Amino acid sequence: QVQLVESGGGLVQYGGSLRLSCAASGSIFSINAMGWYRQAPGKEREMVATTTRGRVTNYADSVKGRFTISRDNAKNTVYLQMNSLKPEDTAVYYCNAAGLRLSSNWNDMRDYWGQGTQVTVSS
Repeated sequence: QVQLVESGGGLVQYGGSLRLSCAASGSIFSINAMGWYRQAPGKEREMVATTTRGRVTNYADSVKGRFTISRDNAKNTVYLQMNSLKPEDTAVYYCNAAGLRLSSNWNDMRDYWGQGTQVTVSS
């Protein structure tokens, strides 16, 4: 049983900072990419930032220069440092583990999602 547990969300003022963490637990063989997505009320879920096992990163244009994603492969954990937060960053943030394998069998691979953590930025 694989679980992704997020933490670090909350309420912050405009211009403030938050750090999200997501730890994947269970009998994990390897994880390809890990990332953060968000969904605001009435909007579709969108990619915020992703990082591969080799730490190649990708960011949404709206967060470049403000957010930093990092990963600890040994701990199967991904972080999102969010600085200079704006009200438009308000959303539920979801952790994603893509290409997670439970064994060396390449057929034993799927994506997993966390339960989400609320980030609210007040103006």
